[in-house]
Amino acid sequence: MSPDGFDLRRLAESPRPRRKRVVLADRGHTRRVSRTIAELEEQTSVGEMLVQQLVKAQLRSALVTTGLVAVLLLGLPALFWAVPAAGHAEVCGVRLAWLLLGVLVYPFLVLVGFLCTRNAERHERDFIHMVEQ
Repeated sequence: MSPDGFDLRRLAESPRPRRKRVVLADRGHTRRVSRTIAELEEQTSVGEMLVQQLVKAQLRSALVTTGLVAVLLLGLPALFWAVPAAGHAEVCGVRLAWLLLGVLVYPFLVLVGFLCTRNAERHERDFIHMVEQ
């Protein structure tokens, strides 16, 4: 018996567990994916085209989102300037202009950020799915 109370004889007498073979992936699928990944890493014309499609899709999405935010956030002051009665309207003792531009704009921007991130991740998932096929 060892000084720490660990018995080496008992360890030697216990049966050894059987070895298991671990298979990570199907070989045919791996070759196709690795070929496409190699094209992306080597920056061939096919890989470059795939990356350009991803960048264009994400840029288009970002520009649409930016345009929507710009129209809404710049349109509200223009609306309040063009229609002064809307700017002087009150909700719960607070002017509507202050409520919309000073308080509700922040949850709106958080929602837009969440949706923009989710959309970019969707584009990336589609790109990965296309690469794996």
